[in-house]
Amino acid sequence: MYTLILSIASSVAVSVLLKLARKHDLQVDQAIAVNYVVAASLCLLLLRPQPAALLASGTSWWVLAALGVLLPTIFLAMAGAVRHAGIVLSDAAQRLSLFLPLIASFLIFNETLSGAKLGGIAVALVALACLLYRPGGKAGSGETGKTIFFLLAVWVGYGTIDILFKQMAKSGAAFSSSLFASFVLAGILIFGYLIARRSVWTRRNVVAGVILGLLNFSNIYFYIRAHQVFPENPTLVFSAMNIGVISAGTLVGAGFFKEKLRWVNALGIALAIAAIVILIPR
Repeated sequence: MYTLILSIASSVAVSVLLKLARKHDLQVDQAIAVNYVVAASLCLLLLRPQPAALLASGTSWWVLAALGVLLPTIFLAMAGAVRHAGIVLSDAAQRLSLFLPLIASFLIFNETLSGAKLGGIAVALVALACLLYRPGGKAGSGETGKTIFFLLAVWVGYGTIDILFKQMAKSGAAFSSSLFASFVLAGILIFGYLIARRSVWTRRNVVAGVILGLLNFSNIYFYIRAHQVFPENPTLVFSAMNIGVISAGTLVGAGFFKEKLRWVNALGIALAIAAIVILIPR
């Protein structure tokens, strides 16, 4: 069970680090760039990918290229969501993104649509609407628009990334090799962006990037290990991970950072957990 706890803690800790970035004057783009160096190195060391296998003719290079672009882009969107919407709503939006690959499984991968899955998707969409709900604020402030934009970007972005990894798996590529290649491509892209901007590096941003990379990879690694520890019960891993992140994110965001939730947003959190429960295979 410690693998699940560590994966959940790492996921929430990423949001906490992004939350603290502005307070400590950290350049998030530099931290994200270093993060991919650390994550790729750990992936190579611990997951033993076989990058040469990707040179096979069946490799979907367009999928890898898309992942290379989306990974750093959506990471930046997550940072924006945490900054404008807070940890609670950002983590919930990220976890609700799992329903996009579920929809894709029916439309793209030709899986059967059951009543329970359809009900789970419906509840998830209502939950998302509750999370995005913002009553009219100050005219022209633009804050409401930014909050909705970043939360939607997180939802669509992480869901699309999941779909792309499923597409890679369908093409026969090993997850570890695809993950390593995606980290490398994402790192090249964001480092190129920073070089083009002539970004001035600081030690604190590099240190933050190392910590971010450790947390980011730990989230992935311990999630994989949890599936290996509970090979006969993937439902436990699925439900515990998603419900755990939403619950822990709520406790940390509302408890430690004093993030205020409107009743409709709190309803969205509850509905998000309910949607995940509905989708647990019986």
